[in-house]
Amino acid sequence: MTPRKRSPKARSNPTGVPSKRTLSGILPNLPNRFSESLLANAKPQSLTEREVLFEAGDVADGCYRLEQGLLKVSITSPQGDERILTILGPGSIVGELAIIDGLPRSATVVAIRDCKLSFISREAFVRCLREYPEIYSDLVSTLVSRLREADKTLAAASFLTVKARVARALLELAEHLGRETESGRIVILHKIRQSDIAAMAGVARENVSRTLAELKRRGLIGQSSSYYFISDKRKLLLETEDIVRADLRI
Repeated sequence: MTPRKRSPKARSNPTGVPSKRTLSGILPNLPNRFSESLLANAKPQSLTEREVLFEAGDVADGCYRLEQGLLKVSITSPQGDERILTILGPGSIVGELAIIDGLPRSATVVAIRDCKLSFISREAFVRCLREYPEIYSDLVSTLVSRLREADKTLAAASFLTVKARVARALLELAEHLGRETESGRIVILHKIRQSDIAAMAGVARENVSRTLAELKRRGLIGQSSSYYFISDKRKLLLETEDIVRADLRI
């Protein structure tokens, strides 16, 4: 993904797709006083565009809060195929489960734009847990929330059509990278490759190509100078509800 400078006239646009893992604290359901105690001693860290924060399999020594920039979270198959799990914007937390279980990183995180982050070590997290033992019940709620999130992701991969998954990927890109123009279009201010959309949707690039052509033909999206734009957000949101329909025979 190659970044493009923002237009000074561009204005922020909510896409209607909920933000992922954007939290006021370190983990969902945890009291702010706990998060504030950790962030008070957080260490600043910077990344340049395309720099790797960590890779899948790396030793996990803490988590990060993204203060500025954009991050891509992905996994890679043994054959080298990439699956983009999500894109994270300012306020998001990355690597949070590692501070609970201390296991190696489960995904690779790369900067899409220059980033500024705050690093919270697992050692500091454990130390705060000793100071606030009542937090353990909140951690259970946090883990349950993440399990539900994983269930929804699995359901999307199992039951949504290719078109629905591509639509979800476009809306997620627009959430973090989109700007609304005076004409009402939402322009995705990055040069997005079909392989990027395929990696986010978890489908073959050839299927993405056919789906994008159909969405363009129907006037839901468009493309200008290698930049995609959403022409009708409402109709594109409806496409995300399309499920695979199969005849059931007993």
